[in-house]
Amino acid sequence: MLESKRKAIIFIVLSILLALTAGFFVLQKVRALNTELGGMTEVYIASENINSRTLLEPEQVTTMSIPNKFVTESHITNVDDLKNSVSVVALKEGDIITKNMIKPYSTVSDADNRLVTMVSSEKIRFDEKLENLDRVDIVVSQKLEGKPKTELFMKDVRVASILSNKNDKFAGVALEIATEEAPKLIHMQNYADSIRILKANVGKAPAEEAANKADESNPDETTEQQEPKNQEQPKEEPKKEDTDKKKQQ
Repeated sequence: MLESKRKAIIFIVLSILLALTAGFFVLQKVRALNTELGGMTEVYIASENINSRTLLEPEQVTTMSIPNKFVTESHITNVDDLKNSVSVVALKEGDIITKNMIKPYSTVSDADNRLVTMVSSEKIRFDEKLENLDRVDIVVSQKLEGKPKTELFMKDVRVASILSNKNDKFAGVALEIATEEAPKLIHMQNYADSIRILKANVGKAPAEEAANKADESNPDETTEQQEPKNQEQPKEEPKKEDTDKKKQQ
């Protein structure tokens, strides 16, 4: 009986040692795999079904951890990348959202308007860095009948959104224009020799500004001009007295 107990204890001890050894090797393997994968990163996924072309809301997305080895530049790791954006495809719950799936939300103020993209290039130049809701003038240079001509093509055009390159630097704009004007602008983009985008003045009109400056520089001018008018009434009294004297004579 004692011999059987002793053998049982030996087997139990050996099984525990083998289990600990196996667990140690498994743990080492897991650590090696984690080191090879480079840790984990949270990426954004859809938390519910999302229709295409609808503005993404914070409650419609959540995060999921994936190994760093599999994270690419197309994955979205910052929630700011989803602000004011829409998905161009329908998303199901659990789908990973990538940058090529989303586009900036169209902020067209009029249903009859369209957005036309103007990207900086050798042909298209921006004189100033623009912001959303700025106004711009479009100046076009081209040759007509062999003669060069530069003219103001469009005035006071609304900037709907700003375009950036991979380095988050200003790259161009999306302009909101009337539907019937869109083909004209696209034609100029394709065939004009040069296009300049000028930031429109958002201050007061020149005539109004000049009038205000004149009022500020001569604050007593209006009062001086009004005083003679007020004094015209007393000047008429002597004339009436002279006429009465002549009548008495």
